[in-house]
Amino acid sequence: MQQDQRETFVAVQKNGDGDIQSFQTSSGRVLSYEEALQEVHSGQIAGVNAFKGRDGETYIRGDADGDPSNNLDNLPTF
Repeated sequence: MQQDQRETFVAVQKNGDGDIQSFQTSSGRVLSYEEALQEVHSGQIAGVNAFKGRDGETYIRGDADGDPSNNLDNLPTF
C-alpha cells in the first residue's frame, strides 16, 4: 500500500475572535479557509474532514482520533 502523500495542516491563522481564517500546509502553502475547504472536499488534505454546522455553513475539523494536541484549534499560529 502506498504511503499517504497528501498534505496536512500544520499551522493556522486566526482572527480577533479566535476563528481560523487560513491554514498552512505541510508543504508550506497558505490557504484561505475557502481554498482549504475545497481541498478537504476533494480529498487533498489528510487528517481532516468537512461537516455542515447547525447554522448551515460548512466547516473544517480534524478527524476524531482522541488526540487533542492535533485539533485544528491547538495547531501553532503563523
